Amino acid sequence: MTEQQQEKGHRWFAAVWDRLSATNERRFGKKIRPRIMEEMAGRVLEVGAGTGASFSYYPDDAQVVATEPDPHMLKRAEKRLAEMNRPNIELRQASAESLPFDDVSFDHVLSTLVFCSVRDQAKALAEARRVLKPGGTFRFWEHIRNDESRFWGTLQDVITPVWRWFGAGCHPNRRTQQAIEDAGFHIEWVERIQAAPGTPEVYGLARRV
Repeated sequence: MTEQQQEKGHRWFAAVWDRLSATNERRFGKKIRPRIMEEMAGRVLEVGAGTGASFSYYPDDAQVVATEPDPHMLKRAEKRLAEMNRPNIELRQASAESLPFDDVSFDHVLSTLVFCSVRDQAKALAEARRVLKPGGTFRFWEHIRNDESRFWGTLQDVITPVWRWFGAGCHPNRRTQQAIEDAGFHIEWVERIQAAPGTPEVYGLARRV
């Protein structure tokens, strides 16, 4: 799927995303976001900000640049930010695979439910590591392939082609936790939840080494 195709196909998805994710945010987001976003002082980069669900959780002393490639998601994030008194958050349109920032320029990078849908996961993670300062943290919340169940894992593989179209490029069968480690991060802690039947999600903190 090309960038042009993604932008044309994402208008409706952006329009319904907040409603689709509302239950997950109520059940898990109110616990997970504060946990992974605590003590994020200094310069923070959020990749794939979506409609801005994370904005209210940022500490006031964090200087945040939130990026989002999809113009329809970005428009909704801009509207949400305009309704909040958060002058420490700046929005930029940019893809995770090509971040327009200098090397080692951020103290923290945040992603929430992003790396399932990037076009090139390895490249996007390499970019996240590139812009992080040595010892900087990568904080994540992602859903992953169910490798503990042959049935559910196979089902995720089977539905991925259709789900990618329906879910704006989402791959439900990606092994994102392993990809984070393969990209040169050391995972300091990670926790696992079962957000939907057969669909595990992981959240945690990794450090650039």
